[in-house]
Amino acid sequence: MRLANLGGRLSLVHGDGLVDVERLSGGRFGPDPQQVFERWDELSRWVPTAGIEAAEVLPFRPEDLGPPVPAPRQVFAVGLNYDEHARESGFARPAAPLVFTKYPSSLTGPVSTVELPTDTVDWEVELVAVIGREARHVSADDAWSHVAGLTVGQDLSERTSQHAGPAPQFGLAKSFPGFSPIGPFLVTADELDDPEDLALSCEADGMVLQEGRTSQMIFPVRELIAYLSSVVTLRPGDLIFTGTPAGVGAGRTPPLYLRPGQTLHSHIAGLGDLRQTFTGGA
Repeated sequence: MRLANLGGRLSLVHGDGLVDVERLSGGRFGPDPQQVFERWDELSRWVPTAGIEAAEVLPFRPEDLGPPVPAPRQVFAVGLNYDEHARESGFARPAAPLVFTKYPSSLTGPVSTVELPTDTVDWEVELVAVIGREARHVSADDAWSHVAGLTVGQDLSERTSQHAGPAPQFGLAKSFPGFSPIGPFLVTADELDDPEDLALSCEADGMVLQEGRTSQMIFPVRELIAYLSSVVTLRPGDLIFTGTPAGVGAGRTPPLYLRPGQTLHSHIAGLGDLRQTFTGGA
């Protein structure tokens, strides 16, 4: 199952188009892409019997899509979750997940224009896990049963304010408007050959910036859910940005950051692509 947010309406991907869930279900499910996570198990049982082959299929452009999870209650993110990224950042391998939060107001869809608040904005392509069932004290072995699906994310980061101190300001530095694009779809794990080993990459104007595989995570999705749920209650529709591989701009000599006029392409195999174009910049 692949879900999309087309103009604020929950849609199922079918072939090269989208099917409106409220219309297909005769009103059983509403149009709000966020509310469906409260009925995730019911939706999952219904879709195989929904008769989608006979439904009206709507064409779409990627720029018409909103974030597949538009209003999560909680957005978690994980730092230094790949060994090479930890090293390029000047840190040792963490003994436990390093967790911070991003703010939902920074979420956008897969194609967007982002205003650069400064000239030190960095890129971080990430796998994003979406919670589909409340999770509290969940074991790693049971964690995937609490995942609705996966999507592509960018954890755009304003490095000056992040490290301004005296203590780091991760949450604010990574939550400027447009700094958390996700999409294009929410993809359930059964659509993927191995949801724990996906190729991810990003490039700007033809220059490859990052390449890696999610199997290189220090703490994979199942362990992140177990760890987070040991402290907080994960709610349906919550997001977990799972960390980025090596290749960020701050880890280069000299540092390299995004510039007005550039377009950043982010890709995860089996999940799709993001495209952000940048304006402004101090």
